[in-house]
Amino acid sequence: MALKVEINDKTYEAEKGEYILEACRRNNITIPTLCHHEGINGIGSCRLCVVEINEGNGSKVVASCVYPLGKDCTIFTESEKIKNIRKTILSMLKARAPEGKRLSDLCQLYGVEEDGRFTIGKTGSGKSGKKSPAQKRLESSCILCGICTQACVKLGTGAISTVSRGVTKKVSTPFDEPSADCIGCGSCAAVCPTGAIECTESGGNRTIWGRKFRLINCASCSRAFATEEEYSLSLKNAGVSNLPVLCEICRRKGSAAPFAAAFGERV
Repeated sequence: MALKVEINDKTYEAEKGEYILEACRRNNITIPTLCHHEGINGIGSCRLCVVEINEGNGSKVVASCVYPLGKDCTIFTESEKIKNIRKTILSMLKARAPEGKRLSDLCQLYGVEEDGRFTIGKTGSGKSGKKSPAQKRLESSCILCGICTQACVKLGTGAISTVSRGVTKKVSTPFDEPSADCIGCGSCAAVCPTGAIECTESGGNRTIWGRKFRLINCASCSRAFATEEEYSLSLKNAGVSNLPVLCEICRRKGSAAPFAAAFGERV
């Protein structure tokens, strides 16, 4: 069912049940987000995507990534009210994560100035009391959006989670120790909006969350593309005991080859 949605004084069509963020992005209307990722269900934790909506019974502020359209309505994505709300949200997030580059860019975009309104004292650094460079990076850049933990759960490993509470709340492995459940896939680092999770590769190894994983190479192009644990999990999820050791690019080429040959094309 098509709805008539007025966004920033222009009329668009949207499907009933479609989230506001989806409808806006489909029509090239920019709404800033930090905790949103297409491969993960809406979390709505950062609240940066708030918009002002009027469905006929007065205006209200909602998180666009988790608010489904149900009737014809009017939406403002950059009203003065919304801009002020975003500035306040960004100020709080900046106090929590002063080193996040993307967050800094958004603060500059919305003219957020450090006025000292929000301060956060952080304590706790694991059993030893010493902080590794990865822990320091996480502490200074993480906004606790939860998207990394959702990615880990979706993969079926659950190696990381939010721990503690209040100003000491953080994302970590159990007891801040290297997790036996981690497969070193790096999905958490890939979806992190602020680059808080350190994932490095050197000498055929990948290091993340205090563990070092050996990388395996593609049998076709020789590129290191996955950890041994990640590859084993992919076999398990596929329900097979063995598969050609191919990266995603070479696997796609192999799948496309029969169709290309049938139509006289080269892959």
